Amino acid sequence: MGFTRAARYRWRHAASPEDIAAAQALRHRAFRGGDGTERDADAFDAICTHVLVEDLRTGALVCCFRILPLAHGGEIGRSYSAQHYGLSALSAYPGRMIELGRFCVAPGVSDPDVLRVAWGAVARLVEDTGVEMLFGCSSFRGTDALSYADAFAMLKAHHLAPPRWLPQVKAPDVFRFARRLRRAPDVRRALLTMPPLLRSYLAMGGWVSDHAVVDRDLNTLHVFTGLEIGAIPPARARALRALAG
Repeated sequence: MGFTRAARYRWRHAASPEDIAAAQALRHRAFRGGDGTERDADAFDAICTHVLVEDLRTGALVCCFRILPLAHGGEIGRSYSAQHYGLSALSAYPGRMIELGRFCVAPGVSDPDVLRVAWGAVARLVEDTGVEMLFGCSSFRGTDALSYADAFAMLKAHHLAPPRWLPQVKAPDVFRFARRLRRAPDVRRALLTMPPLLRSYLAMGGWVSDHAVVDRDLNTLHVFTGLEIGAIPPARARALRALAG
């Protein structure tokens, strides 16, 4: 069990059915609302490793996510993301991959150290297993795509996937922002409305699909997000290694 501390938080792997149930309850609160008695659960929970970030002072669960290791791109059809995106291009990826999924922070928690500790956990996993690419779905709250027009315009202008890895449309309901938007982004507004997890990916050299999936079940818009470890700028890589401990 690994730990990385920043101020008052630590991460660890889920070690019991109760730990997984707590993560599912937090996911339900974060994605669907409610009083914490309900769970967000699916078939992928059984094949993933779950990571918990806890408040050291109170013991409260403040963040969670799950990871699915893949030996190479040929296994990408096993991923959650493959339900929503055509990932045939990435099936040729030769290196180890990790899908980072269901990432969420407890409602009302805004301490940036929570995200730093979560990235420390990811960095440790990358270091320990030789992963070459992270990927997953980065979610915007709600399904009104035009309310995020500046964020999507910024993604179009600067952060689309390389053509060799570009995900194709698979979901029935999508917002094709790379085709539809013809505006220059207001960078300040774009960054304010962009999910923190996605901002972190992009700061490290991550890229996204050219369309967003409209997920009415979770009341989100999400973009496929990829990050090749070898493309992370050296200063960012050093910071991640420091977080990994």
